[in-house]
Amino acid sequence: MDNSSGVGVLDKAALVLGALESGPATLAGLVAATGLARPTAHRLAVALEHHRMVARDMQGRFILGPRLAELAAAAGEDRLLATAGPVLTHLRDVTGESAQLYRRQGDMRICVAAAERLSGLRDTVPVGSTLTMKAGSSAQILMAWEEPERLHRGLQGARFTATALSGVRRRGWAQSIGEREPGVASVSAPVRGPSNRVVAAVSVSGPIERLTRHPGRMHAQAVIDAASRLSEALRRNG
Repeated sequence: MDNSSGVGVLDKAALVLGALESGPATLAGLVAATGLARPTAHRLAVALEHHRMVARDMQGRFILGPRLAELAAAAGEDRLLATAGPVLTHLRDVTGESAQLYRRQGDMRICVAAAERLSGLRDTVPVGSTLTMKAGSSAQILMAWEEPERLHRGLQGARFTATALSGVRRRGWAQSIGEREPGVASVSAPVRGPSNRVVAAVSVSGPIERLTRHPGRMHAQAVIDAASRLSEALRRNG
């Protein structure tokens, strides 16, 4: 099969990146794997290094660079958002409550997708809203599987405890009763990427009068099912 795009320099750069897919390579290794002339292979590898698509390991060998991981993460986020709409709409229809998808952004969490309740009392969290990581069931989810040091830091000033997060990890879902906002309850579950890392939290939220003081009993299973559907979509495309 002809892999030529007609843009020679891009074709050669793709050869270099393809050769590094199987692991670190010296310049001689790149020449052998790509069939490029030594000066060409070197020039392209150094140029790709400038753009962070190639890096060097401790032995000075060429390896795939951090920019590729950033682009892959952005592609994963796009896939997540593309899948989120119908999943959140279904979750809203099943529970009768507003449904949201949150991602962590530094010390905050951001609502990246939502399906609003169609009528009556709503707990509206517009897409793009930035909320605290110190309170709320989705904050618990985004925090619960963090590395110990980041977890310890995140718990300082939080409305939930390490013991509560231990329960979240055991159950696989979290609930909040007036934790972030008085009178509002919510239930959340983790969305996991291909590497099993928690990349987002799916939530339903509404007034305590409707969700009761035990919202997990009512909605945990529906939220877990929605999170599983999103996790499967990410794995399928991962």
